[in-house]
Amino acid sequence: MAAPRPTTVVFDLGNVLVDWNPRYLYRTLFDGDDAAMERFLAEVCTPAWNDEQDRGRSFEEACALLVRDHPDKRSLIEAWPLRYDETMAGPMAGTVEILAELRAREVPLYALSNWSAETFPRAQARFPFLGWFRGVVISGALRMAKPDPEIYRHLLDTYKLHAEDIVFIDDAPRNVEAAAALGMRAVRFTDAAALRAALVDFGLLASGE
Repeated sequence: MAAPRPTTVVFDLGNVLVDWNPRYLYRTLFDGDDAAMERFLAEVCTPAWNDEQDRGRSFEEACALLVRDHPDKRSLIEAWPLRYDETMAGPMAGTVEILAELRAREVPLYALSNWSAETFPRAQARFPFLGWFRGVVISGALRMAKPDPEIYRHLLDTYKLHAEDIVFIDDAPRNVEAAAALGMRAVRFTDAAALRAALVDFGLLASGE
């Protein structure tokens, strides 16, 4: 027996709807010295360090820890929260248009994102489309993050959703796998064209839209 068509779409935000990369900021701070920038992002402001802010650690604490170990890099470390807007290049090409089409078709839309509770309001202020969701779950506010199954369950419980009704979209394979394990139709985001094709297959967008 065929599974019923999904009715609801849950979006990740960073690098699905918002083009985010710390290199947009740090390339200017390193005056185009990409090798030095990459060393800094691999050894100082690392992805693992940023993940802790997504899990609720404050930037005050996070920066203090790094400055203690790298006092010569204080200004570079503190630039991350101070100049956070410069890490967001803008909307992801084509994806916001898909979001708008789903909204026009009155598809229920939600967001589940690993994002610091301190910096997410800056994205909300800059990108009006972040106000189009019926509900938004931000990891930093809950002090838990994808791919922890509990944050997905929080989304389901809070908004009275059923996993089998959901198409979940994320650029990180481990987050997609976690959603699928809970029974969602999970799509790894690669580009807008592939996402559009997947949503057409699910019956959420019309072909040729």
